[in-house]
Amino acid sequence: MNKILIPIDFSENAERALAAAKIIAEKENSELLILHAYQPYIADVNLTPGNVLPGIDGTDFLSMTGELEEEFQKKLNTYVDGITAEGFHAQAIWAIGSVQAAVADAIEAHNPSMIVIGRTGTGGFMDKLIGSSATNIGLHATCPVLVIPPQSTPKKFQKVVYAAQFEYDEADILKEVYVLLNHLGASLTLLKVNSDSQPNIQADNQYIAELKSQFTIADEQIVFRQARHVLDGIEDYCDEVGADLLIMSSRERSFIEEFLINPSVTRKLIIDTHVPLMVFHLK
Repeated sequence: MNKILIPIDFSENAERALAAAKIIAEKENSELLILHAYQPYIADVNLTPGNVLPGIDGTDFLSMTGELEEEFQKKLNTYVDGITAEGFHAQAIWAIGSVQAAVADAIEAHNPSMIVIGRTGTGGFMDKLIGSSATNIGLHATCPVLVIPPQSTPKKFQKVVYAAQFEYDEADILKEVYVLLNHLGASLTLLKVNSDSQPNIQADNQYIAELKSQFTIADEQIVFRQARHVLDGIEDYCDEVGADLLIMSSRERSFIEEFLINPSVTRKLIIDTHVPLMVFHLK
């Protein structure tokens, strides 16, 4: 991993994301790009009598907002200094605006090999309704994205579960996965969860045979489970084997697939899972 982009908001989830990035990074060859997207304070004048906020645009207000921005810039530099002191190559990226826009700009400018982001919240109603920053970045970034949930504090990535679909060619994704596994010294299990809510379209054997012809995959590394819901089956298996990392692939879906027939399991996992989730994108 030449460059790893880590958006942070100075929360505990940011600390978890940084910890995960340091597990994956190579001190000699990797650069950690620490991004903070600063969103300036915007006063809500509707909260004050007469819709007037005393001091707005005045010297005191501008001084306060300037000091706040300077404080966050210092925090970002402190994070970078700390990581550099540990022997990593690190660079601060300061942006103003939404984290999604800042990440998109950073991808274009720096071409990172991976993004590591901490997920806030626990998959509540609003997360499910409009999605979170981690959801949008995880689904639409042009590079792999590792999402660290708030329930997880990564210390290693040795037991890896790949949630296979066996509905389309995933060989290109697995090539990237095996490069990562070799770097981490991790073991891999291919898991297929069958569910009435997500029926098979293609025969699994065809894709399994193709994967075995390209990779060294033993029969015991391929596991099938039946569950009422695919997401529950995946998480139950990860808990059963003590998985450190869950990997899925994402692809562009039609409107009918996405919203009417077969909602994306990847989207649901990004929002809900308590296991660190890495999303690879089919090209």
